[in-house]
Amino acid sequence: MKNFNKYIVGVALATLSLSACKKDFLDRQPQTSIGSDNFFNNEQDLKLYINNMYNFAGVGIFNDDRATDNAATTGNVEIKTMMVGNPGPSTITSGWDWEQLRSANYFLDNFRKAPLNAEVLNHYEGLARFFRAQFYAAKVKRYSDVPFYDKTIGTNDNDLLMKGRDPRATVVDKIMEDYAFAAQNVRETAETGAINRAIVKAYRAKFALYEGTYRRYHSELNLASTAPQFLQVARDVSNEIITSAKYRLYSTGNPTQDYLNLFIQPSLINNPEILLAVYNESGIRNSGWSETVFGNYEVSPAKDLLQDYLMKDGTYYTNQPGYATFSFVQEFQDRDPRLSQTYAYPGFNLANVRTYSQGGGIYVQQLAKNFSGYHQVKGFVNDPATAAMQTVDVPILRYAEILLTFAESKAELGDLTQSDLDQSINLIRTRAGMPAMSLNPTIDPVQNARYPNVSGPQKAALLEIRRERRIELALEGYRFEDLMRWNAGKLLEKEQEGIYFSGLGKHDLTGDNIPDIILLANNESIPAVKEKNSLGKDFIYYRTGAIGQDAGVFLKNGTSGTVQTIADNGIFLEPKYYYRPVPQSQVLLNPNLKQIFGW
Repeated sequence: MKNFNKYIVGVALATLSLSACKKDFLDRQPQTSIGSDNFFNNEQDLKLYINNMYNFAGVGIFNDDRATDNAATTGNVEIKTMMVGNPGPSTITSGWDWEQLRSANYFLDNFRKAPLNAEVLNHYEGLARFFRAQFYAAKVKRYSDVPFYDKTIGTNDNDLLMKGRDPRATVVDKIMEDYAFAAQNVRETAETGAINRAIVKAYRAKFALYEGTYRRYHSELNLASTAPQFLQVARDVSNEIITSAKYRLYSTGNPTQDYLNLFIQPSLINNPEILLAVYNESGIRNSGWSETVFGNYEVSPAKDLLQDYLMKDGTYYTNQPGYATFSFVQEFQDRDPRLSQTYAYPGFNLANVRTYSQGGGIYVQQLAKNFSGYHQVKGFVNDPATAAMQTVDVPILRYAEILLTFAESKAELGDLTQSDLDQSINLIRTRAGMPAMSLNPTIDPVQNARYPNVSGPQKAALLEIRRERRIELALEGYRFEDLMRWNAGKLLEKEQEGIYFSGLGKHDLTGDNIPDIILLANNESIPAVKEKNSLGKDFIYYRTGAIGQDAGVFLKNGTSGTVQTIADNGIFLEPKYYYRPVPQSQVLLNPNLKQIFGW
């Protein structure tokens, strides 16, 4: 059984919340009897307070690529509704929350009252500053310029309460100062699930890569000249983690299963790849896992992502003549083994049937309106036991990401070497059973068209590093932020598509050369008595049509073509939609909060 003495489950400390009213902005006292006068007396007090600040995501990460070019969604995701609607400060109202900042600053204003030595105090200061950096990193990604506060705001601090937005450069400098202090002072070792120095460094490198590439590719900021200093931090800090030799990629030597198994383990505590995870135990801390990862509930993987996986020999899938009209079975032949460990493949054996009416056994891809027809197995616990589902741990920060950060920052700086690739990208590819990447690969026309703003002497390598990042981190919630920092928001305009069907009639979806489904025109009726295939199983029937027609599955040409998930993704307005407006209610309370970038 896992040791839950360690994991950060929350404490009965203080409800450090904010009101929407500007008069209460960042000035509330703790809403319990715990205050600065009767708390902050010893290390246990400091630990309890910091534990209350942990807020890392759980199983939801496996649905967080939705509404990107990685996955379609039927849900009302913010960017999706923005692109098809008429958004404004009165309709985009989420995100302007400050509770975490108030908690961090309140701690930093009071923790040194505890009579502890410098090492202990600096450790806890580092933790609080780490969480403050995390808070402001998220705010900068959403709003760019935001008010910066490094102390608890009181009711009489009118100038601070009514201040305007500080420039992005100012706020980011403060973020990097907090990360740097934390990286120097947070302890190297910590209880399982708690923040240690390597985790701080990883997030420092992660944000430095984000900010460096964001500044490089977003001319509206006029900060491109400062991009290299952040990329250097990303390079150097990720290299520190690599050279520490404390982590390595999880591998049992089985490239057809290791990647899949990494995301469905009942315990990640001793996994060498995991820097940070959410640890769960059925009946103690349930994972919250549900079958929505796999089925037609809201999210479905897209063809665009599937086509980015390489062939098994390392060549580009999209170099093959006619690849756009390959059948479902053809798409999985001789591909990067990670494809069949991310997407349900022809012949996938479904054990955790839950609500899937066809039952267990060899799975026949279920088609439905507004879904791609592809299904996700990455993060899917294919075990019907409740304990298996609720005990599964969720990897939040993997060593693979550190390797990707190192390679990308090096390529952006133009100093990537073959040795660098061999200790980063090629370790990831080796685990997957894929050929090594060379320093000067042939440019893939598809990648080149996808990212037309990439230039420089190591352009070819950088394009392939971006591909590797997309594949290795697929459906873990990274894609949206990557597209934002690369100034690639226009890719969100492409409607997500699914499986290709050559026409009406019978089709094999399991790879045994025996048809499983029958596609009918939308003016035909599904027979009451179904025909059986040569295995003695009833065919599954679908009525097809174009979007808007009375049909069970939408095809591009009505009776043939790719499965369609949406009629129109809308327009991504640049640079406006790379940012969000300050909610109108807040602007009314504080007119000094000016809108930027067209909002």
